[in-house]
Amino acid sequence: MVPTARILWADDEIDLLRPHILFLESKGYEVTRVTNGSDAVASVREDRFDVIFLDEQMPGIGGLAALAEIKRLDPGVPVVMVTKSDEERLMEEALGSQISDYLTKPVNPSQILLTCKRLLERSRIEHERISQEYLQSFAAISRELADDLSHADWTRIYDLLVSYDRRLEADEAVRQVLADQFKEANRVFSGFVEDRYADWIASVGREPDEDRPPLSHEVVPRFVLPHAGRGRPVVLFVIDCMRYDQWLEFERLLQPLFTVERDWHVSILPTATPYSRNAIFSGLLPVELARRYPRIWADGEDDEVSRNRNEEEFLVDQLKRKRVDLRTRYAKIISTQEGRDFAASVHQFLQADLSAIVVNFVDILAHSRSDSAVLKEIAPDERAYRALTRTWFEHSWLFQAFQTLSEADCTIVVTTDHGAVRALHETRVMGDRETSTALRYKYGRNLRCDDRHAIFVRDPEAFGLPRQGAGSNFIIAKEDYYFVYPTNFHRYVNMYRDTMQHGGASMEEMLLPVVTLRPRSRS
Repeated sequence: MVPTARILWADDEIDLLRPHILFLESKGYEVTRVTNGSDAVASVREDRFDVIFLDEQMPGIGGLAALAEIKRLDPGVPVVMVTKSDEERLMEEALGSQISDYLTKPVNPSQILLTCKRLLERSRIEHERISQEYLQSFAAISRELADDLSHADWTRIYDLLVSYDRRLEADEAVRQVLADQFKEANRVFSGFVEDRYADWIASVGREPDEDRPPLSHEVVPRFVLPHAGRGRPVVLFVIDCMRYDQWLEFERLLQPLFTVERDWHVSILPTATPYSRNAIFSGLLPVELARRYPRIWADGEDDEVSRNRNEEEFLVDQLKRKRVDLRTRYAKIISTQEGRDFAASVHQFLQADLSAIVVNFVDILAHSRSDSAVLKEIAPDERAYRALTRTWFEHSWLFQAFQTLSEADCTIVVTTDHGAVRALHETRVMGDRETSTALRYKYGRNLRCDDRHAIFVRDPEAFGLPRQGAGSNFIIAKEDYYFVYPTNFHRYVNMYRDTMQHGGASMEEMLLPVVTLRPRSRS
């Protein structure tokens, strides 16, 4: 029999409830039994449940403490508190809206069954409501995609599509409609970027407005420096390759600790670390960076320790150019041990006026999924990739560092240099042997590909990019395309299809959160 729902039941006298559990199982439910709050929390970390029954009084972590942790992990799961008290008013005051229902001991099997049916029906109705809400929004979103949209319109549409992607559950037919609309939105968005990007670059020097979004090189002056020098340390986290939907998973865990103020910036092109992250730290477009630091730019882009080993120098120089006098500190964290060391000493970073922390794990995860058949199996689609990232963050040194900072009097700004997109469609490219090797963008001479699938940058300086030599230009992949040479074409198509890539023009890569966190303990 296929289980109609999965139930978690936590009670220190679970053996006495065996008749109740057998009765539920006879009705087709799958019941997981634990005897304490700690095991209940651990079960929710590892799995999803449709209903949870929690005994109020258990040794160790009791029902109320377990409830708070469970709701942090899965805010939407229905929880039924089982209590010896029949004081309804006290239970309501103590738990507010965190519980879906409560039962007073002793409970009988029929009572438990009716509670499950009611809660599961409510859950089904909620999922159906979200599906209907999206289907009603589908036409409105499609009409908007045919309009002349601003960058603010695009962040709103992207936010809406991501919201539906996170909320839609098992209705695969509706999810396919959403996936198709997401693809159409990316097609229109890449055309929008192709049409507007040179104008954005031409207007750099003026404040971002309705016609131009904040770009990578404006992140520090626009979103970080206004908080600095006010007697409260500022900590900037740049989480490499973090998409907006991944940030929302992190935000769920951070909301109990911080107030959250969310803004947006748009990554410069190409959406790749040597360009976008260096722009954040230097406050310069790549063409300006190449002129100011010709030796660094000439070192090449493919080595993490070449163009991206000077971020601290870039940040100090940016502050000097802006005549801002701040004590700064910088750290780049790649390995797990470096992260643990950082989390253990994070208070030391509060001694500086401005600390900048680069976190490389999410980028490493994206590349690892591309290289590992096991990770592809674990995270075969967008939902699973988000869940994998959330699981890492929840158990990470980074979350531990945020928890420590939540007790300090500081301001935290979190952003990313670029996102990533699932590369699902190949497009042929031709160029000479000096052409760069990236999959989502290339520069070189005599570059050719299908112009429906790429933005041709014939004048690099119009895109804020340096010329890489006489006759050299850039091509930047649109939507979810990736470049493959004709030589060994099918081999490389299969090698790189459905890998996480960046460097191109898509909503996932370009529309990026800038989030200001303030500890609730200090508000």
